[in-house]
Amino acid sequence: MTLNNNSLTVLAAGHTLHHNGVFSKDGQWIVFDGRNDDTKIGETSTIGIVNVKTGEEKIIYKTSNQTVYGPGVGAASFSPAEDKVIFIHGLPDANAEKPYAMSRRTGVGIDIRYPYRPFFYDARDISFPYTPGSLRGGTHSHCWSGDGKLISFTYNDELVDPNLRRVGVMLPSPKEVKVDTAAGNNGGIMFSSLVTKVVSNPRPGSDEINKAFDECWVGRNGYTLKSGKHIPHAIAFQGNVINKAGKQITEVFIVDIDPEKILADSTAVGKPGEGPRVPEGIHQRRITFSEKGLSDTRHWLRSSPDGKFIYALAKDLNELNQLVQIEVNTGEIKFLTNTNFSIDYSFNLNSDGTMIAYVARNSIFLFDLVKGVSKQMTRKEEGKIVGAPSFSPSDHLLVFNQYTKGLNGDRFLQIRKISLPE
Repeated sequence: MTLNNNSLTVLAAGHTLHHNGVFSKDGQWIVFDGRNDDTKIGETSTIGIVNVKTGEEKIIYKTSNQTVYGPGVGAASFSPAEDKVIFIHGLPDANAEKPYAMSRRTGVGIDIRYPYRPFFYDARDISFPYTPGSLRGGTHSHCWSGDGKLISFTYNDELVDPNLRRVGVMLPSPKEVKVDTAAGNNGGIMFSSLVTKVVSNPRPGSDEINKAFDECWVGRNGYTLKSGKHIPHAIAFQGNVINKAGKQITEVFIVDIDPEKILADSTAVGKPGEGPRVPEGIHQRRITFSEKGLSDTRHWLRSSPDGKFIYALAKDLNELNQLVQIEVNTGEIKFLTNTNFSIDYSFNLNSDGTMIAYVARNSIFLFDLVKGVSKQMTRKEEGKIVGAPSFSPSDHLLVFNQYTKGLNGDRFLQIRKISLPE
């Protein structure tokens, strides 16, 4: 059944939604980047917003001297507490020899009240001595905590093991993190730190991982341990382990975020020849010990608002992607769906944690967590649907990306919306 499914954007250009934080805190604006292809961040120059009621589009940022090599922008998310967005921004000196890359990007912000006035969230310092609170690579896929105070990200270092992906966090900083003006450097308004430990060759059967990725914040305001202790901020992430049989599988890990401990360890920034390390007192722990692990289809973890459960994709006996629920305090995995088709991408929960929106068979589905049933919300159409559908803050609107044909037969990625019963 289709419920008032129509296109919100119509201009002949790309309108790519990030997998999280696409709505402003009041639900009136949606942020997007100008990609018409998910792989083209390095070639993309614009960040825009569109009004959910009028369809008015505004460009709030445009890169200078954009080429196919960079700098490039993309993957924009709104803060849940302020009218600010954060997005990936490639380095301004990008060229054919040093193009946009995983380790050559950072998090840039715009207050939508003051478009075209960018500022850096995270500091980047590749000149020794390295500045505490800075990193030396590329932060990306930024995600605000539920209270809007912290930002998580995935990270690749430019100088040491650039292919090792890790998860980090930005904290409110007592003062701006200032670095020298060498090429490739920039200051930042937040204090950045890695919070996951990754090794190149994990020991089989151990909890060591060779990749930390595609994380989420646990709960809107943290979660509560079995002991009754409340943890205000924690990140759940996917980690690749090697099981006893020598096979790589993906499990779920959690790291509790203690800002005081992170800010106190000024040596975690590292020395030449080593990457930034995890601050003293910050420890990751594995919560799932499964036979097959999570699905290898790329997706981001999601948390229930109360922090009791993590949601992910895992493959059933027929190798079809299904939604699973993971209890944070026990690691117990429960399959939620049992469909005869596979879920295609990442997914999102509504604000009260009762519905999950996902894409399968080129249609939008809603899974009711209370009733345990899925409902198809759109007919299978010609235009390809991509990415994760997102709920508005009030849950009355669902938006998603779909390719539509332009006047000349070209395909453009547009933002479509579905009105939901209130």
